[in-house]
Amino acid sequence: MMARPRVVVAVVLPPAGLESLQLRYDVDVGSERPERRWLLDHVRGAAGMVAGPAVPVDSELLDAAEGSLKVVANFGVGYDNLDVEAVRARGIRATNTPDVLTNATAELAVTLMLAAGRRVAEADAVVRSGSWPHETRLLGRELSGTTVGLIGFGRIGRRVAELLSGFGTRVLYSSRSEAPAQDVAERRELPELMSTSDFISVHVPLSSETHHLIDGPLLAGIKPGAILVNTSRGGVIETGALIEALRSGRVGAAGLDVYEDEPDVPRALRELPNTVLLPHVGSATGKTRDAMARLCVENLVAVIEGREPPTPVA
Repeated sequence: MMARPRVVVAVVLPPAGLESLQLRYDVDVGSERPERRWLLDHVRGAAGMVAGPAVPVDSELLDAAEGSLKVVANFGVGYDNLDVEAVRARGIRATNTPDVLTNATAELAVTLMLAAGRRVAEADAVVRSGSWPHETRLLGRELSGTTVGLIGFGRIGRRVAELLSGFGTRVLYSSRSEAPAQDVAERRELPELMSTSDFISVHVPLSSETHHLIDGPLLAGIKPGAILVNTSRGGVIETGALIEALRSGRVGAAGLDVYEDEPDVPRALRELPNTVLLPHVGSATGKTRDAMARLCVENLVAVIEGREPPTPVA
């Protein structure tokens, strides 16, 4: 009997995907952030690998497979953890899971706008401490009647704009190209967007072009007191510059779901009261994670069986 192909799962993959894999293949399951040595040992001879955003897929790891690896299926829409050129150079396919997490991430971005604007984390901490603040101590900001700037206007950015339509906001966006004709947002250059928006939400992928896109000089031109939200990738924002802008009040508050060196979050950022900090849960709903798992497996199975994957990136 021919041995079944083996697959390495280097992420917490929901049963909606994992059980399907186990019916087809031998599966080695690691943790959400498996040890590097475990990965190097288990990828050897594997036909496929499911990786998460926290798993660097580089030349060393690809070479450790000794030519057996056909596909790396990334469990997420972002794939900055993949060395795409190294993948291509070895004839390996790589995939991601776009579309299925668009709504969940967009909803979280709006949630962070509301939470940072209404100082939810501060108010929660006061009540948990056994205190009750004076009614003027925690005055916040409403979304209604404000200008919201979206940095990046892909699937998630456009969905955020749609969700904001019910709040009575004016929506601006910055993008390398004009979006298809629509009436939910107006295009602006990034400096103008920063200087005129009351709330700013980041929706660009991390690349060499966008690393530290939001740096000290750009933050110096932000509308005083604006609220900054990031659900994309931590490296898009220069952390030190953001901390200083939050301390000075130039940035009124920040709602962050992603960080430059996850899972490490700088103590200086954690100690700031004008922040809402989440542990990268943009896609963390049962419905979305199940859909991501199914798409991830569809991609992996397609490549192993010699078919074109539904959502390739390489």
